[in-house]
Amino acid sequence: MFHAKAFPAAAMADQVHLRILETTDLHVHILPFDYFKNRPTPTLGLARTAGLIETLRAEVPNTLLFDNGDYLQGSPMGDYMAFARGLRPGDLHPMIAAMNRLGYDAATLGNHEFNFGLDFLKNALARAAFPVVSANVVTALGTDPGTDRTLLPPWTILERRVQDGVGRMHVLRVGVIGLLPPQTGIWDHDHLEGRVFFRDIVETAAALIPAMRQAGADLVVALAHSGIGESDAVPGMENAAIPLARVPGLDALLMGHAHQVFPSAAFAGLAGVDVARGTIEGTPSVMAGCYGSHVGVIDLMLLRDASRWHVTASVAHTRPIAATRRNGTFVARVKSRPDVISAAAKAHDATRRYMARPVGVTPVRLSTHLALVSDCAAVRVVARATADHVRRVLAGGPHAHLPVLGVASPFKAGGRSGPLNYTDIAAGPLALRHMADLYVFPNQLRALHVTGADLAEWLERSAAIYRHVAPDVADQPLIDPGFPSYNFDMIAGVSYVIDASAAARYDARGILIDPCARRVRGLSRAGIPVAPHDEFIVATNSYRQSALRALPGAAEPRLVHASGQMGRDVLTDWFIAGHSPAFTDGGEAWRLDLPQGASVTFDTSPRLRVEGAGAAGMVLADLGITTTGFRRVRLSAGKP
Repeated sequence: MFHAKAFPAAAMADQVHLRILETTDLHVHILPFDYFKNRPTPTLGLARTAGLIETLRAEVPNTLLFDNGDYLQGSPMGDYMAFARGLRPGDLHPMIAAMNRLGYDAATLGNHEFNFGLDFLKNALARAAFPVVSANVVTALGTDPGTDRTLLPPWTILERRVQDGVGRMHVLRVGVIGLLPPQTGIWDHDHLEGRVFFRDIVETAAALIPAMRQAGADLVVALAHSGIGESDAVPGMENAAIPLARVPGLDALLMGHAHQVFPSAAFAGLAGVDVARGTIEGTPSVMAGCYGSHVGVIDLMLLRDASRWHVTASVAHTRPIAATRRNGTFVARVKSRPDVISAAAKAHDATRRYMARPVGVTPVRLSTHLALVSDCAAVRVVARATADHVRRVLAGGPHAHLPVLGVASPFKAGGRSGPLNYTDIAAGPLALRHMADLYVFPNQLRALHVTGADLAEWLERSAAIYRHVAPDVADQPLIDPGFPSYNFDMIAGVSYVIDASAAARYDARGILIDPCARRVRGLSRAGIPVAPHDEFIVATNSYRQSALRALPGAAEPRLVHASGQMGRDVLTDWFIAGHSPAFTDGGEAWRLDLPQGASVTFDTSPRLRVEGAGAAGMVLADLGITTTGFRRVRLSAGKP
């Protein structure tokens, strides 16, 4: 439902209708263009989102616009600016140029703002025409959050003239605080170690919001680059929205990071969450998807008494930029704003030229449509390329005698980023845009010395993506929606089976929940079972190296090679050298095992043609397009 009129009655004297708008997780998607597929798309882009923002501002004159982080990394344009062109002091980043055109009131940082290092971040923000705040990114820790020295201002107070219901003007002081996941220090360890530190989200907000009130804030808005997770506060929470919403003095909560939409039916029934009103623990809250797919809207009715402003009513909703047709395709609901397109036009053209550079040929299709249920060439080629590179680097050294395995995951496999979030590369010539499609993130290459016990634990962590499948039950949902596909690793160079009928050892967050459970069986190499004491070198990336430290059942892996070279560059060089993804790895592969008599449902790309598609040991049946645009497939045990 759209809320052109958010409240039953219009504002009166000393009442102000204030509208707060949010974008989040834009990831350098400015134009409505898919650089991976080299074609326009109706489902993303700040230029198109800007058309909605224009409409929403026209509906309510007292409007503020905020961005909730992750705007400098995540698309080929972002990579072009960071690696091909570079960003020098005084340069205007196209994302910042576009945001300046829209007149943002303030923004915060997301974790991906740090992917290219602190110097790049500082250069990008230098020409922002709006304040950027971040309270828990600390350059010198004090005794408490109030005495920390922060990388950016922790909060700001915006003074805005607002009009009440009878046309009188008032000054409203809006406090804005920025927060992000403390795990950022782990994810970008190489860039940040010893330079910045990270405070807990809830602890920081609880300490600083009273100071904002004391400084004169009439309202406090949190720009929290954090999603909806557990209800109880735990130190260092990544998705801390629920306990954050309970912090006294907070009037509105803008969320992000999780690439989800709130309010929506996905959160119905969650304790403390009111989807109809758009509140979490009574606090008006919103999360606007990703890539500019939605605009988040919080409408507040404010009443002025003798001493201060009070929120007397609220409603939150989101508005999408595209609609889903019954056949799974999308149509734009709004036109792009030309001034935002022009702000990024030069960078757009340069990005397309850069991404068109030829790198090689693939004789087979590289698709992630079935990557979560079957061995997949699009994932295996990344694992093979990085393993080959590490093998060459270690040749002649003390680890040259150890077998080298490659680890990779499907970076694009639907999930919260939507039904167009898949890699699908036809057989034929390859360009640099295809390399970016196969390897989305700017992770750096790592080689780790691990044991067979470590491998088994690693795979158990990945196997948590599957829900428990009971025998003789039809159409059970297979995938845990809280498990992102980029955490689903496959290991090339070994064979194994994942038994979906067994209990999970880990949950979606990587927390050990059943020490006796094992889903992975038959782990072997060249037909020989892998023993716990066997030794291997694993080619992986910097992000995964950091995450492995959290596995309670595995020893911390020993780093034997660290490279500033990105995994995508290794893949590009592999193709340029003439290698081909048409390989079988000598029969080494993984397989998902379903119990007899059971069937499961699996949502995938609407572009998948089920006829002719195969997954080892399973029969596929097409169940049609879902209301969210995915193709639903039934999987059952057996051979087609």
